[in-house]
Amino acid sequence: MKKVRLGLIIFFLNLFIFSFGFCARLKDIVDVEGVRGNYLIGYGLVVGLKGTGDGVLSKFTVQSVVNMLERFGIKVPKEQIILKNVAAVLVTAYLPPFTMPGQRVDVEVSSLGDAKSLQGGTLLLTPLLGPDGKVYALAQGPISVGGFAVEGAAARIQTAHPTAGKIPNGAIVERSVEEGFSSNFLPVHEKPEKIEEILKKESLELGPKITLSLKEPDFSTAYKIAEAINIYLRGSYAQPKDSRNIELKIPPSYKDKIIKLLSEIGNLEIAPDTPAKVVIDERTGTVVIGENVRISKVAVAHGNISIEVREYPEVYQPYPFSPGETVVVPRTEIEAKEKRAKVVILEEGATLGDLVRALNAVGATATELISILQAIKAAGALHADLIII
Repeated sequence: MKKVRLGLIIFFLNLFIFSFGFCARLKDIVDVEGVRGNYLIGYGLVVGLKGTGDGVLSKFTVQSVVNMLERFGIKVPKEQIILKNVAAVLVTAYLPPFTMPGQRVDVEVSSLGDAKSLQGGTLLLTPLLGPDGKVYALAQGPISVGGFAVEGAAARIQTAHPTAGKIPNGAIVERSVEEGFSSNFLPVHEKPEKIEEILKKESLELGPKITLSLKEPDFSTAYKIAEAINIYLRGSYAQPKDSRNIELKIPPSYKDKIIKLLSEIGNLEIAPDTPAKVVIDERTGTVVIGENVRISKVAVAHGNISIEVREYPEVYQPYPFSPGETVVVPRTEIEAKEKRAKVVILEEGATLGDLVRALNAVGATATELISILQAIKAAGALHADLIII
């Protein structure tokens, strides 16, 4: 009896490991509504360049320098300014969620005019704006380009892109983005009386709500997530709304512990279900086939024709002291060879492995593989989305 129980325990243990062996954590496949970063942008000047700045054709750079000097009480006619050591740039940065004032973020600097290189330059104080037009960070510092460009009168050597660079921790955050886990994430554009109505309605329900959004929409995955959360919380708190969003009601025991709730359910193991896809990149010859790809019974015949063209121009010289001229007579040989086609039959319900083995059997190259997959899709035998990028 003990041996039977031990065997059952080992069987269910193996079943458990097999079932969850190819799972992903919930935090890796969903985003939380309201938790998002923001992109910032600004316009600035890079100084200290060694003659590789903007030329006279970049009028906006000259005007920017004139405006900057006027702020310091220096008035110079823009006709008298010739810039070689200054470049106008666009400064961009990513503001992660929950970033507080005083923290630093990386910035990227890109030339806006006709500067040849930003190597050795220093970005002057540049305000970084958000989509709402407010200043969220200030950027300044020396630029790290990671490339160089050297040229002479008849030659030029360049590595990487010397007109774009980064400033690690080059921006100081001055304003934080208003975000957090408020009740149902009330929209700020609503009128005060409308917000009161929403609060009264929410008070009659189970509590605030959080929406989890799948990074890759799928109905099966959304249902699995809601089921796993309800099993963990021992109640009907999660409800899938569509193929992307799962609505989660905060249990009373987690009313003031939303961070703890997200931390716990974020480690739940979920087996995501993805639709069958075949992704083709014709530029590089890369083909990625998903595991759920299925094909119907189909016969694949693959053969090609090779044509070889050889040129043997012949030169005929005139006899000595004759009035003739040297003549070049073209001579062309063309040879066409047709290779014997290989035929492979794939049975009903063939899997990814069967498809790969069949394509290897016909000796398909990367380019030919793309054509074969497109032909199988056109025949209606490939049950997957064929995506060409």
